Amino acid sequence: MEQHPDPPPPAAPSTAGLMAFDSVPLRARRDGWTVERQRAFIAVLFAKRSVQAAAAAVGMSRESAYRLRCRPGAASFAAAWDAALAARVRDMTSQSLLMHRAFYGTCKPIMHRGEQVGTLVRPDNAALLKLSGRFDRLSRPGRRRGQTEPSESSR
Repeated sequence: MEQHPDPPPPAAPSTAGLMAFDSVPLRARRDGWTVERQRAFIAVLFAKRSVQAAAAAVGMSRESAYRLRCRPGAASFAAAWDAALAARVRDMTSQSLLMHRAFYGTCKPIMHRGEQVGTLVRPDNAALLKLSGRFDRLSRPGRRRGQTEPSESSR
């Protein structure tokens, strides 16, 4: 069976924009949601994409994170939360990952009686089409989607 290399890790986008939020105003408590904990929560949420993991990483519970998000004055924190999750989703379709999936396809394990007996490798046509669309846009500099070719008579 032919082994395919692992896809290259996607380039990490900057977290600088995520950290520019106003912390939720709270009473000062050593064991509560401090400003540092809120910033660390957003950073871990961006990296791991799991509210449970991010809350545990800062020593808080998942439920308290959701309560903090719903508090009055938490709009900026909630926006940073949403941006952390959205940025991670956009990052998952990086150029290098699409190239890997278009070239090698996707792998699906074949299971029999609880054991893996093989691997089915299928071409990923969706990745190929997405890449070709990106290349088409790059090959036409100065034109945007929806613009038409100038006609011969207008030249």
